[in-house]
Amino acid sequence: MGRFGCKANQDRVGVLLAQLGTPDEPTAPALRRYLKQFLSDRRVIEKNRALWWLILNGIILRVRPARSAALYDRIWKPEGSPLSITTDRQSLIGSDVVVEYGMRYGSPSLESAIDRMIAQGVRRILLVPMYPQYAAATTASTYDAVFPALLKQRWVPTLRVATPFFNNPAFVRAQAAIIDRHFKAITPVPEKLILSYHGVPKEYVTKGDPYCCMCTETSRALIDNLSIPREKIIHTFQSRFGRDPWLTPYTDETIEKLAKDGVKRIAIACPGFTTDCLETLDELGNEAGHAFKEAGGDSLTLIPCLNDSPEWIWALTEIVKEELGSWLTCTPDTSVKCPTGCFAAERAI
Repeated sequence: MGRFGCKANQDRVGVLLAQLGTPDEPTAPALRRYLKQFLSDRRVIEKNRALWWLILNGIILRVRPARSAALYDRIWKPEGSPLSITTDRQSLIGSDVVVEYGMRYGSPSLESAIDRMIAQGVRRILLVPMYPQYAAATTASTYDAVFPALLKQRWVPTLRVATPFFNNPAFVRAQAAIIDRHFKAITPVPEKLILSYHGVPKEYVTKGDPYCCMCTETSRALIDNLSIPREKIIHTFQSRFGRDPWLTPYTDETIEKLAKDGVKRIAIACPGFTTDCLETLDELGNEAGHAFKEAGGDSLTLIPCLNDSPEWIWALTEIVKEELGSWLTCTPDTSVKCPTGCFAAERAI
């Protein structure tokens, strides 16, 4: 779209969009590879490593891949994973900088994305983790993959890391616009709107993770920008795993309680996800919808994530421009010669 205008042809600027990841296909072998990489991450699972290794390899990787493959199969598209398809479309935010995307787990990997950028002459990289709210299990884990990959290079590119955009006005406006538009289009109008964020264990927060506070700030900002009455909006957390206490209130329990209390129509939006994936399309769109009806509700409508909507492409472009800052006008002085003359053609070796 040509929105950046960097003139540094010999010192190219690149933007690396980093997503969580997706299996290569909805099959048990592919899910086993994906889950092993994902659940082996020390940022994701902070339990006793020896005990967790036994649980992961002795139980989880024997049972869960087939179950997860069946879930992915329900959302899979002919072109591939919804998350991969949409992330590819989100990368079309500019033509005057090199934009690549990579996955923390699965393919294309973040390291391969870095290799592609360097091969195109990129010497300055802006890393944009596609998580609005910072969490060690997502954002910091991305750093764990990107930093070592860069340090393998002979000429290590200059790196900038985008600030979590949980309260960035461009992000908030885009998210609010999408929620408002879809909410108003639902007939009859839902009685409640749930803002559902991916949960994390409470222990992670007590150790200093700011994720919970950032989610709260996102909800607060959205409430101020939505046309939906604030008394209709509920803030929850989803996708808990294991027996440890996670951030509350839980989305699934909230949905069932609303149905039992007589609420017949609800909508769910996911401001912690920039792209629809298994946790939104299936966990909420399918499983939560069935649970709500079984508990007495009539309809649960899943509001799409930001995805590749015009509002989000505009907002993402604004965020990237803001983070690139002075790099947008970087122009190397090619008239300056190396003082040692090491590139002089006449130099004797």
